[in-house]
Amino acid sequence: MTSPIVVTRHGNWAELRIDREDKRNAANRECREGLMRAFDELRGHAKAIVLTGTGVAFCAGIDLKEREQDVRQGIHTAGEEWIAVNLAIRAHPAIFIAAVNGLALGGGATLINVCDLAIASTKANIGCPEMGFATYPGMAGPAIQLSGVTRKQMAWLVLTTNRIDGATAERWGMVNQCVDPDALLPTARALAEKIAQFDAVALAESKKALDHIPAVITDWRGAMQHGQAVNAAIRAKTTAQAEGSARFAAGGKNPGQGV
Repeated sequence: MTSPIVVTRHGNWAELRIDREDKRNAANRECREGLMRAFDELRGHAKAIVLTGTGVAFCAGIDLKEREQDVRQGIHTAGEEWIAVNLAIRAHPAIFIAAVNGLALGGGATLINVCDLAIASTKANIGCPEMGFATYPGMAGPAIQLSGVTRKQMAWLVLTTNRIDGATAERWGMVNQCVDPDALLPTARALAEKIAQFDAVALAESKKALDHIPAVITDWRGAMQHGQAVNAAIRAKTTAQAEGSARFAAGGKNPGQGV
């Protein structure tokens, strides 16, 4: 059976594509398990991972028809399985880049916001339809709020079920950039290639620091001291910092430095 997750490796970065076009890339159990397998396979190999969807949808969330069938059989694991997928992205050492090609509803909106970076197409269509089911978006709501949108913006999505386009998502800070559809994957891939130039340890430790401040540390002194501790942890695991400093002192350039 063909996997609903298409993995394409490009040296030290990779692309994952949800391939359930006829279901608007809704994440059924096979999809959830496929994502978890792909994350494990790419750990230690890919420094950056582009996540996108097939066709007109990025991801329409959890497959509700499958979940309804599960509930009838006494199976209530879909929510926890989807939480595990999203937490695996947060815990993964690679930098995840959402390439939002189209429809992203509920769990699809969650995916956008757990990724470290996000590029949206002008055809992106992002929303939380859960209120129509008399439900709070239990994963998308917290994930979007943790991404830094305001309470009024979050209320617009949660309480009205109105959707936003890619340009609005960029304005709200939910995505980094909104581009024309033809430019979406080239932009996301170029970003992955750039990130993949950098030291894997430095990327992983910096990703953890982005979550730690201000979620755990909110005061200025504590935050700056934590920053020093992050660099100490990097130096303990790799010689890349010393090599970069020596390269600069000798007149050379490091990845990402200048033109």
